Amino acid sequence: MLVVTLTNKISFQGDFGANSDMACRDMFPSMEPLPCPTFEDAFVALENGDVDLAMIPIENTLAGRVADIHHLLPLSGLHIIGEYFMPIRFQLMVLPGVTRDEIRTVHSHIHALGQCRKIIRNNGWKAVVAGDTAGAAKLVAEKGDRSMAALAPRLAAPLYGLDIIAENVEDSENNVTRFVVLSRDAVALKRKSDDEAFITTFVFNVRNIPAALYKAMGGFATNGVNMTKLESYQIGGKFIATQFYADIEGHPDDAPVKRALEELRFFSEKVNILGVYKAHAMRGKF
Repeated sequence: MLVVTLTNKISFQGDFGANSDMACRDMFPSMEPLPCPTFEDAFVALENGDVDLAMIPIENTLAGRVADIHHLLPLSGLHIIGEYFMPIRFQLMVLPGVTRDEIRTVHSHIHALGQCRKIIRNNGWKAVVAGDTAGAAKLVAEKGDRSMAALAPRLAAPLYGLDIIAENVEDSENNVTRFVVLSRDAVALKRKSDDEAFITTFVFNVRNIPAALYKAMGGFATNGVNMTKLESYQIGGKFIATQFYADIEGHPDDAPVKRALEELRFFSEKVNILGVYKAHAMRGKF
């Protein structure tokens, strides 16, 4: 991946030790992760030039889409230049020496709590929502309350001086988060060989005519272009103002994709390509 580095930093939402932090370290081990309180802060850090890239979770196999991103990304002017798939594992961590029967509350991000329902329910613990997984571990360490536990990635335990008393407590092994890598500048990737796998991501608004969505999608079917994701969401606080987010396999320079996008534009008021990037090696394996 071609990246122009000015700061050698990459932003993510959460505290050090979060899954997004781990994704940054896995994909860009030479870059310095920059924690941000919110997704919007991670976007702004990139927009302002405080970092070169941002690592943003966009969907999870169990929890579904990360809704905030679908609203923030189209308005940001940022570009998707890559993707990363990471299996998610949660560890139950507590203050040193705490035993399981002392736990009364379990703290974590709302998605993490939803992905670990069984252990929480089976033990009769109270689930408490935190801003992020690593932030929950940090909170347990700072509070010093022996009745508190956190569900967080393994990296968070040594960072905050906690003990792991139960490993990989997620409800399903098939728990994978897809991250996208954002940049201020679009990367003009060209196809070098036929066996290169590309993903094109875009948003669009269809024209206000009968069966507009059906007609707009027809070009992808007739040209044999595989659409791996299509989601709708309301914009501008109106139920009639719908925007669609889509991922397709292929590059806009490919003849079938080019024809399909031309047909999409004919039936749409607006089409905005958010990124053209190489498919991650783990795509399709989960």
